[in-house]
Amino acid sequence: MNKQEFVTYIAEQNKCTKAEAEKNIDMFTSSVIDAMGQGNEISLVGFGNFSVNKVAARSGRNPRNGEALQIKAYNQPKFKAGKNLKDACNK
Repeated sequence: MNKQEFVTYIAEQNKCTKAEAEKNIDMFTSSVIDAMGQGNEISLVGFGNFSVNKVAARSGRNPRNGEALQIKAYNQPKFKAGKNLKDACNK
């Protein structure tokens, strides 16, 4: 399901306009991005947890020529599904 299909799905499920549904999706995603960008963890009971995982710097190899290179440390977004979401996927 792409974004427009999801907007239509939400509008039908909640009896609202597509514009309202899209506004709510955009508000949610931008808020999650902003909060996680600040290093915050978001916990939505039953749905899941959004967190930031720190990945340490490490050495690697260029697959084209085998040359050694250094991979910088970075922050990786992480999502862990909650019980209600897992249960819905395993009916």
